[in-house]
Amino acid sequence: FSVGYSAVALNHVIDFKEKKQEIIKPVSPSELFPSLPIVQGTSKRIKVLTRLTLVVSDPSHCNLLRSTSANIRLYDIIAVFPKTEKLFHIACTTLDVDLVCINVTEKLPFYFRRPPVNMAIDRGIYFELLYTPAIKDSTMRRYTISNAISLMQICKGKNIVISSAAERPLELRGPYDVANL
Repeated sequence: FSVGYSAVALNHVIDFKEKKQEIIKPVSPSELFPSLPIVQGTSKRIKVLTRLTLVVSDPSHCNLLRSTSANIRLYDIIAVFPKTEKLFHIACTTLDVDLVCINVTEKLPFYFRRPPVNMAIDRGIYFELLYTPAIKDSTMRRYTISNAISLMQICKGKNIVISSAAERPLELRGPYDVANL
């Protein structure tokens, strides 16, 4: 944790394409770490959040978010990864989520439209862009930049979150390195 962050999120991803996916209770940070590290340059311990990401490829998957599942409410951050324009519109306008994830590994199958994006911003929803694919592969770097630019033009730089989705420590970058990507 010496890259300069004061908070991290442990992500639990549910992809409805895979069978028997269910929302489980989030793992407590105390179960994973006997003692949390101290944030560099302070005397505070790092904050560990729990995050649930639902990959939705069909409108029926959104019903799970509309239900009052007890396990969903236990997560600190709720994110949705819509695979189609219709699902992106639903995520921006009606779903009770914190983040809408934007695919950066391929050319988007749709264009961002201002009304649903503005409605999401008004509702306090943030859009997430991942930087890890951009450091792995030059083709993904092009898609990341292209998708980020098209989103930035529509939302005028508001409500954007850049995160790593790192699976290995070598995929992490410090805040200043991410800003310079």
